[in-house]
Amino acid sequence: MRALRDRFGWTLKDMSKHSGIPFSTLSKVENGRLTLSYDKLQQVSQRLKIPMSELFAMPSEGREAQVTGRRSIGRTSDAVRVTTPNYDYYYLNTELRRKRMIPIITKIRAKSLEEFGELVRHKGEEVVYVITGSIEVHTEFYDPVVIKEGELIYIDSSMGHAYLVAEGCEEAITLGVCSADDEALAQDLMSLLGESAGAQ
Repeated sequence: MRALRDRFGWTLKDMSKHSGIPFSTLSKVENGRLTLSYDKLQQVSQRLKIPMSELFAMPSEGREAQVTGRRSIGRTSDAVRVTTPNYDYYYLNTELRRKRMIPIITKIRAKSLEEFGELVRHKGEEVVYVITGSIEVHTEFYDPVVIKEGELIYIDSSMGHAYLVAEGCEEAITLGVCSADDEALAQDLMSLLGESAGAQ
């Protein structure tokens, strides 16, 4: 926000007037004490007539990287559950905004590609660690591979992929971490993968 304000040559009051964000809120954001929600960032983007991507790519030359000291404990009891025909997703650490990594506990049910349907694709990369059971991973450019309990796989998420329960298992549970250079990643994933069933 400060870099954007500096670019326009505005004071905090000017920025507040043009963006519609209260002066006190902008001050807290610039001092690292508050993060704007996605809706508020959309508001800034629309009012200042600049693309959302530009808000995440403002230059920071001459300024030291800020240590935010953020910390969050992920518990399935506090997770946001998203249910699809193939998976139950439990999105963890949802109180943290603007994450570059999205941790997800997943219960996998589909047992065949016919049951699964079309391969999934989205931005970024992901690593999936098998907690219980075994999974069969299908990807666009590689032969299927079985990943057993205690093993993990790392893939390019833009490559078509599907996680199935391996032969002999009824259900598998994994911990996945999706990462992308896109701060709207969590919202994009939820839109792509299913309708939220609310916090469980």
